[in-house]
Amino acid sequence: MSEYSLILFFSLIGPLFLSFYPPLNFYRHLKPLFLSIFFILILFGGWDVWATRRGHWSFDPQSIWGPEIWNLPVEEVLFFLVISFCSIFSWEVIVFFKKKL
Repeated sequence: MSEYSLILFFSLIGPLFLSFYPPLNFYRHLKPLFLSIFFILILFGGWDVWATRRGHWSFDPQSIWGPEIWNLPVEEVLFFLVISFCSIFSWEVIVFFKKKL
């Protein structure tokens, strides 16, 4: 496993597990979740593709698997999916517990 994929794995494991916490019911709202992640992937992923093609930054070959999607390492595409999920989940948890107070 690459360093990048390990970071993504450890970022995802907690929120993914906790998303099935019954009172939260986060897992029951998949359509808005996927729609939000899709827009994030298109907007920021598109910008990332553009920036890497222009040479604004690159990825250390030692820290990634190697396969690419649209000129981005698989881990970079997964970053948009995983971190978007974690961010949306965190927001929903804050809203859930704020209502409880």
